[in-house]
Amino acid sequence: MKVVIIEDEYPAAERLEKLIKKLDPKIDIIAVLESVESAKRWFAGAHQVDLIFSDIQLSDGLSFQIFEAFPAHSPIVFTTSYDEYAIKAFRVKSIDYLLKPIKSPELANAIKKFDDLKEDFSPKAYARKVESLLDSLEMSKKVHKTRFLIKNGEQLIPIHQDQVAYFYTANELACLVATDGRQYLVDYKLEELETLVDPASFFRLNRQFIASMSAIQKIHNYFNGKLKIQLHPETAQEVIVSREKAPAFKSWLEN
Repeated sequence: MKVVIIEDEYPAAERLEKLIKKLDPKIDIIAVLESVESAKRWFAGAHQVDLIFSDIQLSDGLSFQIFEAFPAHSPIVFTTSYDEYAIKAFRVKSIDYLLKPIKSPELANAIKKFDDLKEDFSPKAYARKVESLLDSLEMSKKVHKTRFLIKNGEQLIPIHQDQVAYFYTANELACLVATDGRQYLVDYKLEELETLVDPASFFRLNRQFIASMSAIQKIHNYFNGKLKIQLHPETAQEVIVSREKAPAFKSWLEN
């Protein structure tokens, strides 16, 4: 198997090389590329490669720029700390990913996945998968709302996302609760707010609440696998995360 590594951090590239060689000494690492531009020059030479390991954020840009210029006909395993929406895209498109720091068992699973599926990786089919992935990632890279302009009587008050503790809905109206406890009506439905705020900072706890990570004070195990959340400022009603949402909520807190 011929492998290419695209990684701009020397220690990370060296570690990945050692892990690959330890798993299978017969794997031939034919190139280690450090930047978008060096990778473009290398791929312009029409080299044949079976598998690509690529970091996402390189010193001179995102590695997606490489595969936009030279459509990938080989499977890619992205090595990344990218957000959960991009990771979901990787899963949907059947392209694996490894979260840094890379661990040997996860690397072994990625290579095994390649071995199991390589018959499905015809050049044209795989190029279509990568193209579809890039389209998905462009959507995931949208700019999130960082300020809300709140009407308060005759005034308009700008509130930065760092001042937002949580949003909740009552009587079909959406309210913003600031970290100092003040509450304001907002001209959005909760479903709209879910798409506007940064998913790294805010989580849709249930149908009534979207909370910032800083507002979550305590988490209690509740019956039947649910979670009971204590927010600050305090809420007038119980905030419950369903059993179905609990794993995603825990993962969001950890990441």
